Amino acid sequence: MAKLVECVPNFSEGRRPEVIDAICNAITSVDGVVLLDKEMDRDHNRAVVTFVCHPKDAVEAAFRGYQKAAELIDMTTHKGEHPRMGACDVCPFIPISDVSIEDAIELANRLGRRVGDELQIPVYLYEDAATSAKRKNLAKVRQGQYEGIRDIIESDKKRKPDYGPAKMNLKAGATAIGVRFPLVAFNVYLDTNKKWIADRIADAVRSLKGGYRFVKALGFEIKERDQVQISMNLVNYTRTPIFRVFETIKSEAARYGVNVTSSEVVGLVPNDALVDVSDFYLRLENFSKAQILEEKLKEAGSVGGQAAESFYDEVASSSPAPGGGSVAAAAGALSAALSSMVCRLTVGKKQYADVKDELSDIRDECDILRTELVDLVETDKEAFNKVMEAFKTKDEAVIEQANKGAAEVPLTVMKKALEVLTMAETVVNKGNENSITDAGVAGLVGMAAVDGAGYNVKINLTSITDKSFVKKMTDEANAIIDEGRKIADRIKKRVESKL
Repeated sequence: MAKLVECVPNFSEGRRPEVIDAICNAITSVDGVVLLDKEMDRDHNRAVVTFVCHPKDAVEAAFRGYQKAAELIDMTTHKGEHPRMGACDVCPFIPISDVSIEDAIELANRLGRRVGDELQIPVYLYEDAATSAKRKNLAKVRQGQYEGIRDIIESDKKRKPDYGPAKMNLKAGATAIGVRFPLVAFNVYLDTNKKWIADRIADAVRSLKGGYRFVKALGFEIKERDQVQISMNLVNYTRTPIFRVFETIKSEAARYGVNVTSSEVVGLVPNDALVDVSDFYLRLENFSKAQILEEKLKEAGSVGGQAAESFYDEVASSSPAPGGGSVAAAAGALSAALSSMVCRLTVGKKQYADVKDELSDIRDECDILRTELVDLVETDKEAFNKVMEAFKTKDEAVIEQANKGAAEVPLTVMKKALEVLTMAETVVNKGNENSITDAGVAGLVGMAAVDGAGYNVKINLTSITDKSFVKKMTDEANAIIDEGRKIADRIKKRVESKL
């Protein structure tokens, strides 16, 4: 899958749709950004916006949202039920696909720096991006809310922000930027307007009061509905599932002679979280996520109603393409992927601070090489098919040109794989030692890509009559193989010395 990060900024505005529309338009003005959801709550006077994009676009998109919110929302007049400290109150990054926690933390810091410097808004980093244990919990960061932070930020050193001025931006307020696991924003309504009951039930389930470890909860009076609400963030639904919290709230409510009338999910919810709820309440036997139709279709990669064959199935079929050349390119891509993984398991660790920049660069280069090698899997297949088509013409010049193309593609694979091997050597020497065997496998698979692609270069050269072309290609291929073996041998020795 492509690199993908989710961002869920919360804005202190739930009563003016035109304001949130303007903010969303600012966010999506960045090419490649997809708005997944926006939800407004009048009583809380708050909106939750969810968008996804490639990490390279995430900071700019989020910054534009901050910029527009600072322009349109005035915290000096803001009132609402939900705790808040800024126009864009909180902005978490959530790794989705091929993005590590360390990558997301880097995004949080880049955004924090821009918001602090360019908009003069105090920025606090929280959750996985927190600079201290005391700032990990968002509730602690936001303690005192807008008014409380405004009054002490300049005099209390403990409230000094991570970025931006140690002075409240009166109009835009302050903000929290972080990195977290996908959470479920879940609210439960009761058939009473007595807020003290909601408060006690919220205390029964919230972590800070001895409830569930991964639940944050508050009681609210929703005057418009003449009801109370327990508003929650389930920060790890795999450890504290929705159904468990819901059943506890039902039980606690019964103690006070009240009932649950309804519940709601705010924003988006992971599929697995609702699968767990279905499994619990339906008492399903031997149920598997694989039984869900949409999951099965996704797994099959259905296109136009036809299930696409996997690459492995294609290789195993009687068709001569994709063959060894494509497999060599795939091996190179896997080598690059392993090196990227070890880099991500290294960057951000204190004991490897001195190689952070170097391995960050290698990580990014390996990601690019992996994409290029994956593309070469298909390119090699197409080159073979062109040779087959050329033979049908019975034109020697056309056949010669097709054969040259079929030799050039695996030579490109060899060059890319050698680049991957070079980076794998740095990774095995400087990367996280707990992952040294992963770096070692990157070396082995990378060399397999070089050798395998080399076979394909040479077999295609046997059909070419242009001797100067054959000599040039042979010399290049042999030089790459020789260099690759030297690197692969050094990688192997380094790994085995540590075992």
